Order: sequence, then structure tokens, then C-alpha cells
Amino acid sequence: MKRLKEIKNHLANQFFTVLLLSLIVSSCKQEGSKAAVAQEPEIKKKEKIDIALRAVEVDSISIRALEYDGVYWFAASKGRYGIIDAQNATVSFMDSIQEPKNLEFRSIAVGEETVFILNAGGPAYLFEANENDYVQLYTEQGEGVFYDSMKFWENGEGIIFGDPTAQDDVKCLSILKTTDFGKTWNKVSCDKLPEFIDGEAGFAASNSNISIVGDQVWIATGGAAARVLHSLDRGATWEVQETPIVAGAQMTGIFAMDFYDENVGVIVGGDWSDKEKNTQNLAMTRDGGASWELISEGSGPGYCSDILFIPNTDGKELLAVGTPGIWWSGDQGVTWKQISEEGFYTAAMESKNKGVLTGYAKAAVFEISESKN
Repeated sequence: MKRLKEIKNHLANQFFTVLLLSLIVSSCKQEGSKAAVAQEPEIKKKEKIDIALRAVEVDSISIRALEYDGVYWFAASKGRYGIIDAQNATVSFMDSIQEPKNLEFRSIAVGEETVFILNAGGPAYLFEANENDYVQLYTEQGEGVFYDSMKFWENGEGIIFGDPTAQDDVKCLSILKTTDFGKTWNKVSCDKLPEFIDGEAGFAASNSNISIVGDQVWIATGGAAARVLHSLDRGATWEVQETPIVAGAQMTGIFAMDFYDENVGVIVGGDWSDKEKNTQNLAMTRDGGASWELISEGSGPGYCSDILFIPNTDGKELLAVGTPGIWWSGDQGVTWKQISEEGFYTAAMESKNKGVLTGYAKAAVFEISESKN
């Protein structure tokens, strides 16, 4: 009997030991599971996304410059500029620039009470305009003059980027700066800029190869090289950031960029002559451009002329636009869905659902929604 009691006690002790170990292991598994869940990115998957397009009649003009600042300002070909009313899907044209005639406006920036518009090609003409009048602020002539994009900081400082031109027998990329809300502009001297690669330039595809966050500014190039010029101090000093975007031919490189904050940014482009090619055309940075990583290789959109972080989505959702169509991503470009085959040059958005698209002889108000089906 004594031996039996000892065996029972031994078995009981073993049972409680096993039970205790099981509880500990179970608890550890649960904690590990919680930790794993916490490490997963907080990205909501939207399986079905729809876009509704409402056409806006804009005549036979090409619109590559579009900016939202309470209203949608645009600048276009044939010296035209104006406002798109997204509520009513209508356009209000301002007086076209009469002299010189038929300027191809591809850059725009909204000031305090006026808008700045700049043509592509040479000679270059920069105007300040409102709904009733306009005044010429800057002009530049010379071989290679071609400006691509323009952005402003809120304090009245502004920056314009263009193709390489010669200054005192030294050739460099062209950068103009203003510190007085665009009243006066000065060209940055070549000794203040990084050396460019022969054949490197910019694309005036959508007024989107400059991005500004705080004091920082990034500028994208293409052609012989697909690089990013970066300044921490509003263009006082510069560094060069290499990217993996395809380059080497005249119509390859980065066509557009956007930064969500000082760390997270995206670049898009590709090969204009091979618009279906969807490799080496999209890249993301998470360290302010110090390094760039290709995304959605072989599975995302092909050539695109514009890209933007969709407002109010915590930097998770992206919209990419090009003549082959419109694409949406809900996971920072890892996966994409083509939501329209209608082609446009550029886009601007007022909220996470609503915006305006413009292209050649077309514009549209659009709304993105999650499908109920």
C-alpha cells in the first residue's frame, strides 16, 4: 500500500509538472502570436477598388500642370490656364497669354493670391497670374533652355528645375530660386550644384519631378542617368542619390516623384518608348532617399508620368497615372490594381477619395471607392 501511494504521488507530481509546462508553453505561444501580429504592417487590404470618372470639357489643349490649393489650378498648351471646378465638373479659362503666342505651359505653382506658370522649351517665360490679369516675371534664352517643374514653400521661397545649360562656359543642370514669393528669380551657379552626367536632364511630364517636405527638397532626373538631387537646406547645398530606375536612353528615367514625409518617398517612370515594361520603373525609399528599392517588379504598372501619396491614408495608398491608364495601391506599392484604362498625364487630390485628372484634350473629376460587390 505504501508503494502504491508513492506511485500515485509521483504520478500526480508528474501530471502537475506537465500541466504547468503546458500552460507556460501555451502562454508563450500566445505572447509570441501577439508580438507577431504587432509587427505586421497596419495596412488594410481593399480587394475591390472602383473609380468613377466624370468628364470635363477642356477643348483641344494638353494639360500637364495641375495643382490643388482649395481649387484645381491648371496650366496648359496654347497659352491657356484656368481653374477646374470639381463640384460641377466645369472649367473656367482665364485670359490666355497673348505674347508670345501658343506657349506650352508645363509647370505651375500656387502663391498667396496668384498662380505662377512656366512654359517648357526655349525661350522660357515665367508669369504670375490671377483670374483677371498676368505679368511676366522672368525670361531666359539660350541653347538647351527647358524647364520641367516648379514648387513653392509656404514662406514664399520657390524652386524651378530644368535641363542643363551653360553658365560662363560651364554646363550644369538648371535651378532657379526665389525668396520673395516669386517677384525675383536667380539662377543657381554651377559651382553650387552636383556635376551632371552627359545626357542627363529632366522630364516636363507632369510638374512632378520636384518634391518638398519641410526644408528638404528632392529633384528627379532622367535620360542618361536616373538620379535624385537632394538638399537639406532649401537648395543651399546639394547631394546626389543614385536610384535603380532604368536609364541610358533619352526617354528613360524618373518622370515623377512624391514624398509622404522626410523619410518615405516614391519615384516612378520607366521607358516612354516601351510603356508596357514594368521593371525598373518604380522604387521606394524609407530613409529620405539615401537608398532606393525597386517595388512591384514585373507585377505593377508600366510607364507612368505621375504618382502621388493619396491624402489621409497615412502614406499607405498610392495613385499612379500615365497614358496607359490609372493604378491604385493600398500597400505602398507592393501590389497594384489597374482601376482604369483611360490615360492621363497628371493627377491632384483634395481627399482620399476625390481628385482631378488631366491629359491631352481631356480632364476628369474622379472618385475612388471600395466596391460593395
